Amino acid sequence: VQLQASGGGLVQTGSSHRLSCTASGSTSSIRFQGWYRQAPGKQRELVAIIARTGGATYAEAVKGRFTISRDNATGTVHLQMNSLKPEDTAVYRCTADFNFWGQGTLVTVSS
Repeated sequence: VQLQASGGGLVQTGSSHRLSCTASGSTSSIRFQGWYRQAPGKQRELVAIIARTGGATYAEAVKGRFTISRDNATGTVHLQMNSLKPEDTAVYRCTADFNFWGQGTLVTVSS
């Protein structure tokens, strides 16, 4: 499985932004897809994960602001980020089954 992420960039506080990650290869076997992030000087943390069946789990820090969605047909997972805060600034990496990783994409939220 290979993962290709896109959508990083510089955004303003309070704005919305979307990250996408498309899997290729044996995508029919992927059970979980999601996103981690790592801010400067901090440990990596789970942002959101979604099961093939659609059930999702979110970090407390993003609940109510971020929404993860998944298209099993294309192997794509999206992370819709609303009401962005400076503390959301991080390198975001997508994962498939916690075994496969996409390249990091930097999201910078300016205050």
